[in-house]
Amino acid sequence: MSEAVAKLSFWGVRGSTPTVDPGTWRYGGNTPCLELVTPDGLQIILDCGTGLRMLGSRWAAPNGDKAPETHILVTHYHWDHIQGIPFFAPLYDEKNHFHFYSFRSKYLGRDSLKQVFETQMALPYFPVNMSSMNAKRKFQEVDGGDTFRIGKNKVTARWLNHPQGCLGFRIETTAGTVVYATDNEPGDAKLEKNLRELAAGADIFINDAQFTPEQLAITKKGWGHSSWKEGVQLAREAGATTLVLFHHDPDSADRAVDTILREAREEFDSVFAASEGMVITLGAAGDQVQAHMPGTRTALRREAQFRARMCGETV
Repeated sequence: MSEAVAKLSFWGVRGSTPTVDPGTWRYGGNTPCLELVTPDGLQIILDCGTGLRMLGSRWAAPNGDKAPETHILVTHYHWDHIQGIPFFAPLYDEKNHFHFYSFRSKYLGRDSLKQVFETQMALPYFPVNMSSMNAKRKFQEVDGGDTFRIGKNKVTARWLNHPQGCLGFRIETTAGTVVYATDNEPGDAKLEKNLRELAAGADIFINDAQFTPEQLAITKKGWGHSSWKEGVQLAREAGATTLVLFHHDPDSADRAVDTILREAREEFDSVFAASEGMVITLGAAGDQVQAHMPGTRTALRREAQFRARMCGETV
């Protein structure tokens, strides 16, 4: 009997806006997008940032065949979580089927997610509109507190503390539990309770760590994000096994993220800083959680020195 294994791939890990600064190459500059392949062979995508384009360019469902339907959970409607949609090649292929889930915004009303996708591709913002996308699409509204099933997997949604609203998702598979709680800020007791409930006993707890504790206390209060310190405290209280620091600030170079990771590991045993190309296997024999780091990315940054001769005139 084969073991139940889930595979979680990180395609975009940066928050707020993509970066191309060489100083961020090691962890990556694409905005949020994760892919979970469940033990029952389903494909669940979490958020549609610019990392979604990368996923689309390497499009393959489990076992090499297209799954009958891919499920996409969208936490909220800020740009960094939706801006990969127009560049997601599989949406232009009529053979593909996609089932989107997100909430009804009080600012938009019914069919909020569909409206958001259509608007960002409307004239004059994009060369073609959504009618050019030939894949079959279904949109389902989800509210905080809802529980539903995708195949054999139980999905729970809870409201998080973020401007204009944001959902966190708990996905319980036969291989273990993954919690995706990006874009949340501490300070609201009711919403912090939601977060603890989501994270309770999770094997993998992905949490917002965009700011340092010092930034969160002073200059970035009210921006809707968290820090590594809050994540460590919550992971410990909730009994989570592995904490993944996520949604890195666009102004945080690799060395800054290294420092954040080092400080977090001083207080919690199993911590990773999310990086593009990282894959976490859940439920493998001998080790419940295995992280595979993208070795090629560590080679992207190299110090270089060269001689140059410059000439010219000053006027």
